[in-house]
Formats: sequence, C-alpha cells, structure tokens
Amino acid sequence: MKRGLILVNAYSRLISASNQPKRLKEEFEKLGVVVDIKKNSIDTAMIIEGNVQSFIEDYDFVIYLDKDKYTSSLLEKEGIRLFNRHEAIRLCDDKMDTHIRLAGHGISMPDTIGGLLCYNEEATIDEVMPRINLIEEKLGYPCVIKECYGSLGAKVYCANNRNELLQLMEKVKLKSHLFQKMIASSRGRDVRVIVIGGKAVCAMQRTSKTDFRSNIELGGVAEPIELSESFREISERVADILELDYCGIDILYGQEGEPIVCEVNSNAFFGAMESVSGVNVAGKYAEYIYETIYG
Repeated sequence: MKRGLILVNAYSRLISASNQPKRLKEEFEKLGVVVDIKKNSIDTAMIIEGNVQSFIEDYDFVIYLDKDKYTSSLLEKEGIRLFNRHEAIRLCDDKMDTHIRLAGHGISMPDTIGGLLCYNEEATIDEVMPRINLIEEKLGYPCVIKECYGSLGAKVYCANNRNELLQLMEKVKLKSHLFQKMIASSRGRDVRVIVIGGKAVCAMQRTSKTDFRSNIELGGVAEPIELSESFREISERVADILELDYCGIDILYGQEGEPIVCEVNSNAFFGAMESVSGVNVAGKYAEYIYETIYG
C-alpha cells in the first residue's frame, strides 16, 4: 500500500492552514495513495539515549507543513523524505537567511541590511547610531523593517522618518530582523508565483489600495496574471537555488517592470491561488510527489 503523511503545526487554527492538508489528501486519494494528517506533536521524533527515535513508521514520505526546524531535522536524520526538505524550510523561514543564500546568484532583491540582535532589554537604540546612519544612507525613507520570522504580511513595518525608525528598532531589537529599501514602484502591489518541481505553474497579482503590503490576509485583492518570461525565469531560479520542491515566491515590480524577489514561502497557502488562477495546485503538487517517490 502506498502511504504518505502530512504533518501540520500543532497550534495553528488558521482556516488557510487547515485547507492545505485536506486538499492534498483529496488529490492523493485520486492517485491511490493513502494519506494521514497528523499534528506535529509528541508522536513524531525525539532523542532517546543519545539516538534519534522516530515514531513515524510505514510512510513513504512526509509533507511537512510546519516550520519547526527541530522535528524536520530529526526526521531527515532518520532517512525520511520530506517535502520540502529540512534545509529548504529552514532557509525560507528566516527572511535574512533567504536573502543571504540568494545573494551572489544574480537574483535581483531589495537592498537589505541585517538587524543587530540585542540581548539586553535595557539597552538603547542610541548605542547603535552608526547602524542607523548606514540604514538612512543606503536605504533611505520610507524604509521597510521585517522581523525575520513571520508570514501573511505580519511583523512587517514601514518607517517614513528617523523617529518612526527608532520606534520600530526599539520594537524589534530583541528579535531577529532586517531592514530593506522600499521598492516604490511596487508599493501595495506584487506577484505571487507557485513553483512545483522547479517549474512555475501559476501566478496571481495582489494589489492593496490601503497598505504598502499586498497580502490578501491584510485586505489585498488578487487577480490571475500571465507570467512574463523574466518573472518565470527568476522564480524557477530561486526555487532551484533554495532546493525547494514546492514554494510560493513573492516578486515586486522594479521601476522598469523588472522582477525583484521579495520573499520565498516554503509552505505557501494555495487556497486563494487555486480560486483565482483556476489551477489545481494541490493536484500538481501531489503528482510531483508521486512521481518523485514512485516514478
């Protein structure tokens, strides 16, 4: 019997997150694969007497719809094939790590400066004035501030002047974060591209009239879009560099309409994409995994 497992976050209550595994399970059933959906909890893997012990048995593969890097690492150490793999998930979960890995590969991205991690809650932002001067010199205003861990447009902020920058730096100083140049030509507008098995399979343009972020969860409106060759090429190149089986890539429009990679999501929700584009994303992903494991 062909069997697969979908692991989901133990705490998530998002409707989008619950739709993802259900749709994948439906598509695998059409392919004759029995798929179980379980929460990533105590019955996955741990270290016992100095060795990894996995409680996942008799599954041909695991679709890992979580960002817990410890469980994914433990499962891979036991030889279990994950979709996506541990390292790909880890790199995409940390926005700064994503940009570091893509740097030097000819991928156009917003100018980015890493935030200085602070371990002392009593420390003041004035102590890193040289960094503030660098941000203003290289990025200017408005400036985007992002916590390195976050999704759905959350934990992303905009500073229009030094006072706002200082306030936001104080807000995120104890968290991993980064600063980016605002791509004014793409404010409130971007393109989400789904890449499966190295191929861009569909895309949608997201637009917001009220926010510099275009996420649908924040009020953005989506419409289908035919990918230009440059957008298709950069999407597939990014997925290849990060070694992703599946991902959603957010791309901004440069001044001349050229693609600028903003973020990469290893577990991108596809409910809205299926609705907007009419493409069976779950089916394509299931078919890719089937061919990879059983082909």
